[in-house]
Amino acid sequence: MVDWLKRVLGYEWEITPAGGLTGDAYLATKENQRLFLKRNSSPFLAVLSAEGIVPKLIWTKRMENGDVITAQEWLEGRELKPAEMQHLRVAELLHKIHHSSELLYMLMRLGKKPVTSDESFSNIRLRLERIGLFNQDQVRIALVFLEQLLPITRKQKLVVCHGDLNHNNILLSKEGHLHLIDWDNALIADPVTDYGMILNWYIPKENWNEWLEHYGVTSDDHLIERMYWYLLLDVLHYLCWHLERDELIKYRERLTDLEELNEQIRAFNVH
Repeated sequence: MVDWLKRVLGYEWEITPAGGLTGDAYLATKENQRLFLKRNSSPFLAVLSAEGIVPKLIWTKRMENGDVITAQEWLEGRELKPAEMQHLRVAELLHKIHHSSELLYMLMRLGKKPVTSDESFSNIRLRLERIGLFNQDQVRIALVFLEQLLPITRKQKLVVCHGDLNHNNILLSKEGHLHLIDWDNALIADPVTDYGMILNWYIPKENWNEWLEHYGVTSDDHLIERMYWYLLLDVLHYLCWHLERDELIKYRERLTDLEELNEQIRAFNVH
């Protein structure tokens, strides 16, 4: 891959792996120029760049084997620290994404179908049953909660969601701009899918109302219950993911997360 990239860019460019789970990201450097290269990014990247949500897309090239390489501006900056996820500018960025008709139109044009809660519930039940987790104690408790709360998740406005909102995916440039990167899990879903993760993992409960108000919604019991519904779904998904890959340490960590989430929901006194 590095040789091919050098042929495309020119042998005067130095190309080094940029890390990441897929191993498909590279940093290209020549004198004072730097580019972030990635293999097989979604075509969605172009509209994200146009909206200023990700670093600027410079070019796209197709390889001989059909793979597509994208080059983005390399920004000087850093990932947000966990405590900085409370910042109201994160709420503003998320509001912009969730209310963008351009993003929604493009993702639908790319063939992405809206994800309904009924579909998600059915899929996770089947998956848990298939890998033998259906009767695990904490899983059974979670499934009861999911079934109880399912009616309030219906008939919500579905928007473009990032699907993996953690502090490592938000970059703060030296100029002070926020960018949300790594859109591989993008989906069309209830926006609480995104901001529920931020509230649960990063923001003290006493600050939830202020953060949500800045985002643009008013907190009520139904909103919090919907948040818990999607958090349970997410933990169950990763529980399956790690067990399917024999990653038992990660599986046990997720099981602890599930137990804690079940306790929170019980304390919230779900109806």
